[in-house]
Amino acid sequence: MVPDPVVPAPQDDKVRWILKSGWRGLCPRCGKGRMFQSWLKIVDRCEACDLDYRFAAPDDGPAFFSLCVVALPLIAFVVWLEVAFEPPIWVHLLTSVPLMALGTVLPLRPIKGWLVASQFVNKAQEAGTGHLWSQLHGTDRGTSDFEQPDRR
Repeated sequence: MVPDPVVPAPQDDKVRWILKSGWRGLCPRCGKGRMFQSWLKIVDRCEACDLDYRFAAPDDGPAFFSLCVVALPLIAFVVWLEVAFEPPIWVHLLTSVPLMALGTVLPLRPIKGWLVASQFVNKAQEAGTGHLWSQLHGTDRGTSDFEQPDRR
């Protein structure tokens, strides 16, 4: 049996751990190794505990949350700016475009880290795909990607 990650049992501590490790880009199991090798590229394995990140599949989640949580309020601001002041186009080019670009790109990495940490801590896997994953990764049929040995 593989030891659980360094996650306290109560739900509040679990959420705090997910946010801490995910938003800081740390390994969701040990909290020491790096999760990212570049801006959005996840490492293959944790350098501290050897966690295999094949389970990590945040897909389009970071972009979705970035657009919904950040871009919608920014769009509301840009529309308000246009309706209230009717500025020339160059004002939008100097304010709105950089705000939208930075406001949607900068949160991508912390959101991706949060989603990967959530997947690991909650052992999130599509229902009925355990057998397929074990075939693809060459692991035992009865184990999941979350039951990896801790090689600390």
